[in-house]
Amino acid sequence: MVEKLYEASCAGVDIDLLVRGNCSLVPGIPGVSDHIRIAGIIDRYLEHSRIFVFAAGGEERVFIGSADWMPRNLDNRVEVVTPVYDPEVKEEMKRIVDFGLRDTLQARIVDGEGKNLFKQPDEGGQPFRSQEALYEYYLNEEQATEE
Repeated sequence: MVEKLYEASCAGVDIDLLVRGNCSLVPGIPGVSDHIRIAGIIDRYLEHSRIFVFAAGGEERVFIGSADWMPRNLDNRVEVVTPVYDPEVKEEMKRIVDFGLRDTLQARIVDGEGKNLFKQPDEGGQPFRSQEALYEYYLNEEQATEE
């Protein structure tokens, strides 16, 4: 899987990964993985969505699955990945990914040097904690449906 991501990066594909913990892929290697960005988020919830969003040529495809991309899971377990067709569910899945990519309080940038520094807000930007923001979002959605 790592080799395929490196191949995609070499072809100019921008790749953003949200990981919970370990990641054997090394981002930022010139000519190999310079189109790959990795953020690791460890926060209040043991949450690591298996949501995959692929966008090429203006077409977006969203998948959800049970496996992370560790060889033991892909080779020795029964795991599933399925496309998401419902437009509302697709938007919800993309929201979860977007919130994770925007996190500037719990997200650590996984770099090629092993520094793994906390991601910083853009200049003048507000700090953003993805899990708290999602919690608030769903709480507001729930309250709105009760009214």
